[in-house]
Amino acid sequence: MNEEQQRSWRALMMGMTLLNDRLDADLRAGFDLSLPEYEVMVRLSENDGAMRMAQLADSLAHSRSRITHTITRMERAGLVERRSSTDDGRGRVAALSDRGFELLREAAPIHVKGVRDYLIDLVGEDDFAALGRVMNTVSDQLVGDRPSIEMR
Repeated sequence: MNEEQQRSWRALMMGMTLLNDRLDADLRAGFDLSLPEYEVMVRLSENDGAMRMAQLADSLAHSRSRITHTITRMERAGLVERRSSTDDGRGRVAALSDRGFELLREAAPIHVKGVRDYLIDLVGEDDFAALGRVMNTVSDQLVGDRPSIEMR
């Protein structure tokens, strides 16, 4: 990498770390909820409140074991429940509980405000749109690279 590329790369890494840490801290302080747990709740809510565990892991680019551990914690907190799939009876489904839906409704405005305050409102529309295009390109390229994700 040349110097400019190195600076941009380091800025991306620093910015993502600080942004994720701040968004996570906001959720933990207000709701005793981590950012990954919040993202699980969002994915479930966007899929009629339930998803197969494997599909949920894929949608978050998490390993199967990581999503299992996260769901176990959330299940203990009463935010989700696991049940057999109605499709084939073999697969496991994570479903958002009533308590989970309520917590998501409470936490969402704080999270959205954080995303706006810490990112969207700091950059111009064109830069934010460019960021989205860049990260979509990266995601599209790497989404098939599941073995590296599974090894985490």
